[in-house]
This record gives sequence, structure tokens and C-alpha cells, in this order.
Amino acid sequence: QVQLVESGGGLVQAGGSLRLSCAASGRTFSSYGMGWFRQAPGKEREFVARISPGAGRTYYADSVKGRFTISRDNAKNAMYLQMTSLKPEDTGVYYCAADPKVRPYSFTDYSKISAYEYWGQGTQATGSS
Repeated sequence: QVQLVESGGGLVQAGGSLRLSCAASGRTFSSYGMGWFRQAPGKEREFVARISPGAGRTYYADSVKGRFTISRDNAKNAMYLQMTSLKPEDTGVYYCAADPKVRPYSFTDYSKISAYEYWGQGTQATGSS
């Protein structure tokens, strides 16, 4: 089983920045598609971003496009989410997720929770108004 641990959450004023990290166990990390999800109070967990195993492809929710950047360092078994220009609506618990399945280039379900098999425990990020 894969273990994922998020870190880097915190509270910043609107317009500020945070960098979230996800540390993964195992030696097959480089073969996993990885994603970030978030869950605001009273809302369903929603897709934020995904990165392909080799980092050649990234996908973002429209709500964060242009403000957030997903990246990974396979040598360190780590994934990151650089968040800038934070808004109050970005507030929530951010979860790291791993997809161990081989996906075709045309894979379109990357925003679905069901596409990911392993999840971290989450880290709180708050963009205060």
C-alpha cells in the first residue's frame, strides 16, 4: 500500500501564497498519476489539479487555473502544489491522491475521486478575507 502525507498548509491573507507538499512511500511513485483535491466546509471534495507520472501533462480545475501550479520530484517521491493569489474560496482541507493505474492519453476522468486509489490525511489551507 502507498502512504501519502501532506504538509505546508496554513493561514494567509487573500492574495497570499502557500506551497503544499505531498510525500509518498514506495518505489513506484514515478509511475503514478497524482492529484490534489480540496474540501471546503459543508461542500463535497473537489478536484484541484493532476500531474502525469513523468510530469509531462498537467490539468487544473478552472477555478484555480493560472493561480496554482502542480509539480513533482520523482527522485524525492514528492508532489507539490504552489498556490498563489489565494482567495477565501480556496479555503479547505487539501488532499494528496495517487492513481496507480496506467491511463491512456485520452483519459478524461482525472477529476473524479474514483480515479484515485490512495489518499493522504489532508492539510488545512485558509485564505482569509
